Amino acid sequence: MHHSTHELLSPVPGICRQLHSFHFGPRGGGKVYIQASLHADELPGMLVAWHLKQRLNELHQQGLLRREVVLVPVANPVGLEQVLLDAPLGRFELQSGENFNRNFVDLSDSIGDQIESHLTQDPAHNLSLIREYLRRGLDSHPAVTPLQSQRLALQRLACDADMVLDLHCDFEAVEHLYTTPEAWPQVEPLARYLGAQASLLATDSGGQSFDECFSLVWWQLQQRFAKRFPIPMGSFSVTIELRGQADVNHELASQDCQAILDFLTHSGVIEGQPAALPPLRQPATPLAAVEPLIAPLGGLLVFHAKPGQYLEPGQLIAEVIDPLSDRVTPIRNVQGGLLYARSVRRMATTGMVIAHVAGEKVCRSGYLLAN
Repeated sequence: MHHSTHELLSPVPGICRQLHSFHFGPRGGGKVYIQASLHADELPGMLVAWHLKQRLNELHQQGLLRREVVLVPVANPVGLEQVLLDAPLGRFELQSGENFNRNFVDLSDSIGDQIESHLTQDPAHNLSLIREYLRRGLDSHPAVTPLQSQRLALQRLACDADMVLDLHCDFEAVEHLYTTPEAWPQVEPLARYLGAQASLLATDSGGQSFDECFSLVWWQLQQRFAKRFPIPMGSFSVTIELRGQADVNHELASQDCQAILDFLTHSGVIEGQPAALPPLRQPATPLAAVEPLIAPLGGLLVFHAKPGQYLEPGQLIAEVIDPLSDRVTPIRNVQGGLLYARSVRRMATTGMVIAHVAGEKVCRSGYLLAN
C-alpha cells in the first residue's frame, strides 16, 4: 500500500488542509477509483472505505490485485470541519453556498479542440491520448479558492480511472445508485451484489457532479467525433447511496465492503472466482422518472410510507399538520413506484421536498438533481 498526501489551498494563515489517498495493486495496468463522503455529513461510505482499506491491503500483500485501486476515505475535509452549533453542515460549502458535489471542471470542449488533429482509427491510441490531455488540462487548471482546490485534487486522482465509485448516502433511504444508461451493463452486477432497490439512469442530470464529470467527457467526445474516429468509453462512474445518514455500523459496512469486493472480482480487478450474481432486486429506471414529493405548506410532517415500500398511484405518503388551525394536508404520489428516500426532518416548510419515488414513466426534464 502506498499513502499519498495532497495539499489543498489554505483559507487563512494557520490552517492546513489535505486529502489522503491510498494506493493498492500494480500501477499502469488499469485503475479503479473509490471515494467516500464527498458530502461530508454522509458517513456510511467513510466506514465502508475503512473496511475496504483493510481488505485491499490484505489483497495487495497477497498479490491478488490485477489493477491499481485508489481509495480516498475522506473526500471532503473542507466540509467535514463545518459544524455549527453541534450540527454538521457537510453538503454545502458555507463560504460560497455551493454543493460540494456540483460544478466539477468540464474540459470536454477544450480537450476536443486539442486532440482533433491527433486522433486516429486506433481506439487504444485515442483512449491514451484523451487521458493524457485530460490529465494535462486538470494539472494546468487554476484553483483560486479552497473549494476549487479540493475539486481539482479529486478530479486529478480519478481522471484516468477505468471505473469510479463515489460512496454517498441519503437522509433516510434504502440502498440505491445512480449511473448512466451507457454504463448500466457494466454497473448492473454491482447493483446485484449491493442489493440496490433502485438504479437510476441519466446521461446528464445537470450540475456537473463528480461521477458525471468523468462519464460525460467521454460521452461528449463520442458525440463530437464518433462519425470520424472511434472513441471508446474510457471510464464509467457510479454514485452508490448507502442507505441513510444514521446507517453507520460495522454490520452494514462489512456487507457493503464485501459487495464492492465481489464486484471488483467479477470485473477482473481482483484475482479469484467471483461470487454468484444475486438476482436484480429492481430493474433500472430513468432518473427523469423520479417523482419528488413536495410539501405544499409548512407544518408537522407525519409519514405513512417507509423507504423500500412500493406505492400504488395516489397512495398516502405523509400528512402535514398545522397544530394551530388543525388543518391536515395529505401528500400523495401521482405515479406508482418505489419510495427509496425520505427526509429526516419532521417539520416541513412550504415547498420542501419530503421524499422521492422511483417511477417508470418520465415526468421531469432538465436539471434532475436535488439541491
